[in-house]
Amino acid sequence: MATDSPHRPTPDQLLAEVELEEIRKRRGRLKVFLGYASGVGKSFQMLDEARRRRERGEDVVVCALQPEYPPEVRAILQKLEIIPMLKMGGAEAIDVAAVIRRHPQVAVIDGLAYDNPPGSPNAHRWQDVEQLLDAGISVMASLNLQYLEKLQEEVERITGKRASCTIPRGFLDRSSDEIVVVDAPAIDSLSRGIAAADSATRLAEGHKLSRLRELALLVAASVIDRQLESYLRSHGMDWSWGVQERILVCVTPKSSTAQMLESGRRNADRFQGEFYVIYVQQPALSQHDRTVLEQNLDYARQLGAQVEILTGLDAAEAILKFAREKGITQIFIGHSMPQGAWRRLWSNLIERIIRFAEGIDVVVYPHPR
Repeated sequence: MATDSPHRPTPDQLLAEVELEEIRKRRGRLKVFLGYASGVGKSFQMLDEARRRRERGEDVVVCALQPEYPPEVRAILQKLEIIPMLKMGGAEAIDVAAVIRRHPQVAVIDGLAYDNPPGSPNAHRWQDVEQLLDAGISVMASLNLQYLEKLQEEVERITGKRASCTIPRGFLDRSSDEIVVVDAPAIDSLSRGIAAADSATRLAEGHKLSRLRELALLVAASVIDRQLESYLRSHGMDWSWGVQERILVCVTPKSSTAQMLESGRRNADRFQGEFYVIYVQQPALSQHDRTVLEQNLDYARQLGAQVEILTGLDAAEAILKFAREKGITQIFIGHSMPQGAWRRLWSNLIERIIRFAEGIDVVVYPHPR
């Protein structure tokens, strides 16, 4: 079995690297100040960095502001150039055309998640940011965790509140170059209003804030992971590890895989990771085996797994190839084949996967026959 991937970039990889580098040179860079709760100090930290950059000689302008600020933030704004926002039907939108004409080095946007008023060229503010980045203008923007599309349900379970605006998680993964998790004590967060509450309430609110903070750190780790993946692939390097969990469950028609699938789902959810389920095709399945297999795959889909059916004469090689391509961090595989030749064959397959799964954790689940 071929187990080593080439470390020398192919011509296609070299071309992709050159093209990516050209895009990076032309495009602005996006730095996001991510808060896990209201009042942690995103605006202050972002605008204070804008002030420091301006004092160092960078051309920095502010082009989107919140309606109200505390005195310490207003004092910073007095030292920054502000491009007025457009008034449209009682709402405000970034004057993207004016910012592009002004063409600063850095545009500051306090409140990335807002929707634009009707009649705006872009429906969402994050689309304005894309336009500025494409014009070669770097952007610093603030964002609360609750506005990220794939986290809204989780945040709602924690806080009991749901944001009306959303930002696609793909935008953050695709466009952000740097994420700062603002980890200051919350002054206007879930803990507001419980000063006189009992200790049990304080403890519960503290757990909520801790979970939100953990989610924010996982978002930042995910972005770093995507950047690492892009770098390694463009340089023709193997990529079988990362800071984000990617769980792969291998199912067979010979085992009851519910426990394995549920464990994979829990692990992926715990770390906001990705969840894959694969089956490597086997010849001459009985009707019973086909029924069991379909039940396993259907349950995987119900759990939200990305399900794929692989082909290949060598099942271990097919599994490992898929794992490397997807950057899998954990492989779950069941051991449930009967006695005799099939048991020896399946045991050998598991041993080979463990042996050659460099940098990937392999978890073997014993299943009843």
